[in-house]
Amino acid sequence: MPAGPFASSVGVGRAEPEWAKLNKVTGVVGKDAIFKFQSSMLGATSEAPLKLDDAIMSGDLSSAPKSVDLLIVGAGLSGAVIAERCSKELGMTSLMIDKRDHIGGNCYDYVDEHGIRASKYGAHLFHTQFERVWNYVTEFSEWIPFDHRVKGLVPDKDGVKKLVPIPPTQESVRELFQEKVGSEEEMQAWYDKERVKPTSGEPSNGEEAALSRVGPRLYERVFKHYTKKQWDKYPSELDASVLLRLPCRTSTDDRYFGDAWQALPLRGYTRIFENMLLSDPNISIRLNCDYFKEKDLKNLPKYGLLVYTGQIDSYYAALGMPKLEYRSLRFEEEYVEKPEGGFFQEAMVVNYPSPDVAFTRVVEYKHVPNQTEEVKEGKVKGSLIAREYSSAEGEPYYPVPNPDNRTLYEKYAELAAKEEGVAFVGRLASYKYFNMDQAILNALEMYDNLKETGKLEPKRSPAAFGPGDGYK
Repeated sequence: MPAGPFASSVGVGRAEPEWAKLNKVTGVVGKDAIFKFQSSMLGATSEAPLKLDDAIMSGDLSSAPKSVDLLIVGAGLSGAVIAERCSKELGMTSLMIDKRDHIGGNCYDYVDEHGIRASKYGAHLFHTQFERVWNYVTEFSEWIPFDHRVKGLVPDKDGVKKLVPIPPTQESVRELFQEKVGSEEEMQAWYDKERVKPTSGEPSNGEEAALSRVGPRLYERVFKHYTKKQWDKYPSELDASVLLRLPCRTSTDDRYFGDAWQALPLRGYTRIFENMLLSDPNISIRLNCDYFKEKDLKNLPKYGLLVYTGQIDSYYAALGMPKLEYRSLRFEEEYVEKPEGGFFQEAMVVNYPSPDVAFTRVVEYKHVPNQTEEVKEGKVKGSLIAREYSSAEGEPYYPVPNPDNRTLYEKYAELAAKEEGVAFVGRLASYKYFNMDQAILNALEMYDNLKETGKLEPKRSPAAFGPGDGYK
């Protein structure tokens, strides 16, 4: 293994110079009010999430405000943006409740007992093409540039597994198939030779879409079985839209994303939420607090508007309608005591697309440049890895894209449109996988509507944001 984190000549977590220069994030940018306060007033700073007040952690609504403008169900990105904007600009009060024991939703990260920053719900990689979103998030954290690059352990033409860039690049094709591909023109010609056009003209399912994008050899080795592990469905059983967005690189660009701003929060994602919410007197929070249970017990405060960020089918569970289908993730964590060279694998994320391995990928958090100072100084000799398994059970992560689920969601959406005094916000309420930046922009635009029309509702449909990253 390498004696150091995944890096380039530009630095840790950076792509090669030709591609790193496309990232508009340079150096440390943004504001961290908590860090500034700790440094100037306390003389000491903490890299771990702040210890929250007992009242916040208690889940006890008897000590919460008796009346608020907004009752927000969920303390993730969508709810936090709504609470922060409504407070700062309109002076509105909010009570945020969440059944989990932390703020931040799926973005929550922490520092483990070994001193390694890790994510509770899988690796989160911030990237955006929306300048408004970038300007917004830099108000609540300092950020550093990060060009996410993924490797995959993929069998070559002889069945020998090789570590190659994912999505496939010129290097991937050379390594796997020993093809003489050394320019963008040669790579395009290779794709043109490999691709299989659907007999009907347009792909009718994911398999036809993938074959029309990358051809049978890459499809079989990289995408077919990985998709089955992700969705428990082969591409032929999924919408064409799922595989039509397969990136087809003709260049040497091995970055996973191509957005203008790509970065990591210097002190973790949880810090963003701490700066957004914790010092605002208009925002109260109760964790370990189940909305449906408290509603049944009639413990909820008076409120002007309910902002619901949970699963839309859970909200209407009493109607006895079918449940929407989601995929979840299970994480098998292992602390590797003393890996050779200090690292378990060559990159932060290594995908395992072959069917002989049950997990989809391995994440090694030690590679990221926003690690703790202890890690960056080489004081942490071990490394934390997380093997990811896709599952039908557990926390809902990814809506399953097929016609039946789309039809069912539309029925729920019709009910939601008629629901008085409730705003359905975010990925679970919209049955749409939003990237972090898409979730933020959606919430910001809903807030815009509130200011302009008095109604907290979307400016555009969830589909108008385009596809989210989904599984990485």
